[in-house]
Amino acid sequence: MSLSRLLVTVLNRLQPSAETVMLVSAIAVGLISGTGVTLFRKLILFTQEIYWHELAVVLSNHWHWAIIFIPMVGALVVSLVRLKLDKLDQAEARTANRELGLSYSQVPLKTVAAALSLGAGASLGPEGPSVELGSNIGSLLGQMLQFSSERIRLLIGAGGAAGLAAGFNAPIAGVFFALEVLLRDSYRTNKSSPNSDVSVVVIASVISALVSQISLGERPAFSLPVYEVRSYWELPLYLGLGVLASAVALMFTRAIKQAKKFFAGEWAIAPFMQKLSMPIKLLIGGLCVGLIALTFPEVIGIGYETVESILQDTPFTIPLLAILLVVKLLLTAISSASGFVGGIFAPSIFLGAVLGSLYGQAIASFLPASIPIAASPAYALVGMAAVLAGTVRAPLTSVLLLFEMTRDYRIVLPLMAAVGLCAWVLDQIDSSKSADRMIMQWSGLPADIEVLEKIKIAEVMTLNPASVKYSMPLMQAAQFITSGYHHSALVLDEINHLQGILTTQDLKRLLSAPATDRPLEDMTVQNICTSEVICTFADESLAEALKRMATRDLRQMPVVDRHQPKRVIGMVDRLAITTAYNTALTKRAITARITATKSTVPIANNTYTAITNVASNGSSNISSNSANDKSNDKDNNLSNLNNSLSNTLDSTSNNNLNRESDIHSSEAISS
Repeated sequence: MSLSRLLVTVLNRLQPSAETVMLVSAIAVGLISGTGVTLFRKLILFTQEIYWHELAVVLSNHWHWAIIFIPMVGALVVSLVRLKLDKLDQAEARTANRELGLSYSQVPLKTVAAALSLGAGASLGPEGPSVELGSNIGSLLGQMLQFSSERIRLLIGAGGAAGLAAGFNAPIAGVFFALEVLLRDSYRTNKSSPNSDVSVVVIASVISALVSQISLGERPAFSLPVYEVRSYWELPLYLGLGVLASAVALMFTRAIKQAKKFFAGEWAIAPFMQKLSMPIKLLIGGLCVGLIALTFPEVIGIGYETVESILQDTPFTIPLLAILLVVKLLLTAISSASGFVGGIFAPSIFLGAVLGSLYGQAIASFLPASIPIAASPAYALVGMAAVLAGTVRAPLTSVLLLFEMTRDYRIVLPLMAAVGLCAWVLDQIDSSKSADRMIMQWSGLPADIEVLEKIKIAEVMTLNPASVKYSMPLMQAAQFITSGYHHSALVLDEINHLQGILTTQDLKRLLSAPATDRPLEDMTVQNICTSEVICTFADESLAEALKRMATRDLRQMPVVDRHQPKRVIGMVDRLAITTAYNTALTKRAITARITATKSTVPIANNTYTAITNVASNGSSNISSNSANDKSNDKDNNLSNLNNSLSNTLDSTSNNNLNRESDIHSSEAISS
């Protein structure tokens, strides 16, 4: 008997409530995530010991400059692990059904790759892999227990909270990270039991942090000296730091994006990068890390030692801090884009600490000594939270995270002021709709929201969707759904009003469970269908519908009458949205090409080159007209060609997409 079937059998025999099952699952996620993150952190220390102590001693005994080869050796090792990951990814893509886009066979290898990257000196952080590890554990457990997509997503958020809590020893920040980032939209729309959802996340975060504290110690991430805010009249100074932090966060995220484009060969000056293999790109990144290690060893690796020194008010000159800020930003972008595995939490904290210390020393040198201001570590702490908030777009998480890491309440008010202003400034400056992009990428679609906002649900919805009656016997409904290869069927009452939805996942979960007291033959659709259904309206855009579907990872969503919410008028699914999206991109590319062609068509005095009209019967009957009518005829021919191509694309958009739309889609995903 498999482990998943054993767990399902035990739960069905005990017959606990749904809340109890989720609570037990949260405890399991917390325990496993805490243990996994603890092993991950110890593996980082182990690899650092091998690379930068044993290997570094051997190389430095011969040539001091030979330490540049250490990150390159680490890059080769990471490339071997990533090649294995790519093979598993290809094999899983052919065989597995990734309903939630997660790959469980790769979880240990991804964790090992991250530990090897950070141990070799890559300028990244361990918190991103820790969050991913916890999220994958939550998703795996949910699928083993055959939970619904909504419950699996809740466990993914609980696992992410557990990973962050164990990584930073900050359970409160882990909870807010899950609610603010991972579960933001699903928490807003789930009106059934929001308190139970929060409880699941809290339990997983606390258990994981407890496991981490037992294994790694209870001390906060950073030890701070005794200092205090001298005067609350300093608040405008902290607000100025918030503005600077928003600029650094914006440059940081855009530097990572541009570095990825460079290594992908999308820069005009470096198209050859596209032809380089992944191990070669990793070697280039390792070489950059090694060269920086010779002159600025403070910026390589996670960098928490340097942050600790800044917070302890170790003297750093203003020019040195400015250099460290620029070098760390660029090296992190190169490390991430070249193929090393890691997160951006730790680099964001490093940049914030350096920026805050630089800012604090600068204003202290300009202001007269009679004006009392806090020491530079206070500004470093505020800068850490502000840059982190601007990078991950999670201000509440950043405030609580820095508070838990330092455990000093005196700096909270300036911290909140700078973080809030930084988040507001970035929302005003960055018009890329990053939050919506994250939702779109989570949904498996490119994030070109403008295209989706122009298409209405009525244009893509399916009329007369599959439906069953509320009182229909369950086995009869199951035969109906499977005979038509439907993923789901709407549940209607006797007057055809919407009462719920029945999915194949509901049937699979029920059929795989052991026999219960009530035979399946005596059950009806109303016993297992989902009564709380998320709906959309015909006049809404595809962007709004897709964001609503993403809250519960839905494949289909009923379309109802806005004035009669129980009356179903159609169904919209992800396949239709994907088809409409790709078709719109292709039409736009074709129209741009035709417009360019129209502007370059040469016109002679009495003759011109006619454009062939692709008619439905396959014939071409374009003839030359007089000089007075040639301009109108040419415009008509172009319009006919555009319409004909558009009609052809409408019917075959999935098989014959234009190359330009593929390029556009890949750019949207990478952003």
